[in-house]
Amino acid sequence: MGTTTSNLVTRVDSLMEQAKKDLTELVAHRSVFESPQLRAECAASAQWVAAAFGEAGVDCQVRETSDGSLAVIGHRPGAAGAPTVTLYAHHDVQPAGPLDLWHSDPFTLTDRDGRWFGRGAADCKGNVIAHLTALRALHSDLDCGLRVVIEGSEEAGGEGLEDLVRAEPGLFDSDMIIIGDTGNVAAGTPTLTTSLRGVANVRVRVDTLESAVHSGQYGGAAPDALAALIALLATLRDAQGNTTIDGVEANRTWTGAPYAQAQFRSDATILDGVDIIGSGEVADMVWARPAITVIALDAPATDDAVAAVRPVASAVLNLRVPPGEDPAALQQALVAHLHAHVPWNAKITVTAEATGSPFSAATDGPMYAHLMSAMSQAYGAEVVFSGQGGSIPLCSALAQASPRAEIALLGVEEPRCRIHAPNESVDPDEIRRTALSEAAFLLALSAGADS
Repeated sequence: MGTTTSNLVTRVDSLMEQAKKDLTELVAHRSVFESPQLRAECAASAQWVAAAFGEAGVDCQVRETSDGSLAVIGHRPGAAGAPTVTLYAHHDVQPAGPLDLWHSDPFTLTDRDGRWFGRGAADCKGNVIAHLTALRALHSDLDCGLRVVIEGSEEAGGEGLEDLVRAEPGLFDSDMIIIGDTGNVAAGTPTLTTSLRGVANVRVRVDTLESAVHSGQYGGAAPDALAALIALLATLRDAQGNTTIDGVEANRTWTGAPYAQAQFRSDATILDGVDIIGSGEVADMVWARPAITVIALDAPATDDAVAAVRPVASAVLNLRVPPGEDPAALQQALVAHLHAHVPWNAKITVTAEATGSPFSAATDGPMYAHLMSAMSQAYGAEVVFSGQGGSIPLCSALAQASPRAEIALLGVEEPRCRIHAPNESVDPDEIRRTALSEAAFLLALSAGADS
């Protein structure tokens, strides 16, 4: 073995200019899968990723999946008896959104205030580059097996890769799967995400009239569909903001790292004087309990207001499901709640949409021990465990496809990254430390394979 832990830091540091160049090229590909007019950009992004990992020593292929997205799948066999590690990330990104809210072009990586700005700079192209930098730092000094899985439609639901996992589980057979799509609780604090909430969405529509009618002539007795929907949605939270769905418990507590209120206020951009909602600690509310959010509402725009009683109103509800709960069961409880609480005998239609399973990692295996040691060395600090309110349904699919695998979630997406928002950015030190952590972990496994 030519690489040692002592010179690994130097190697990673020397690769940071290359990492910036890599991220600049990758961010320039507008790989928004949910925009059909950008499919050529998605293809170019996948080809770039496959070529880059090929240069780093892992032969990769671009695979079209069932939803039409392009995943990059690679494999480098290890020495006899050596463990195999899968490195996951995704190369598709969220739409940029309103361009006037960006301080620089979203698809041109821009260095500003010590951070690199651009759509996907953190979520998740920054994690792709961290994986790539780790492999480049090791050169050929690697005896463990490697698999590379870079998804092409994660931001649009990821159904294509999930189907591929179920159809060809051998492509994902591993001893350790590193999901590079989360981040540290704060920059410089090594964090493993051990809990993910699942998701269950529903669409609800309320009908009360055959047509809109004049509010002066009929308002007061004619049932307003929008008012009925607002009253119905109000039954889903109590006065403190706790989620209140009939038959669903919402009182669990989080046992990992706490989430300080002041930090949460800053991370969530809560305005001065506005309350944090819920009766539990912040970590309880965002990691351990179900949470309902109205993510869309069909109602007249204020600029188009007319004096009319509305005949129909609709909403999309996003229910986050903590580990230990069945998303389908909670979804059905939500459907039943909506039917039970609609006011004025209004006609109601509730449509259940797709669900995603929650995930809870087992952290007591040998791979976790190696990884935590590597991360502690890279950061010079002890690893903490965190939850995440977001969902990565692929975790459950991978756990079923490779039941012996330990699954760890880490990455560059600390709170200041503002993923999914305008002016998304990444701290280059988070790329460096993530790459160093992964390189040290792989080196330790390879050293064990030699012994």
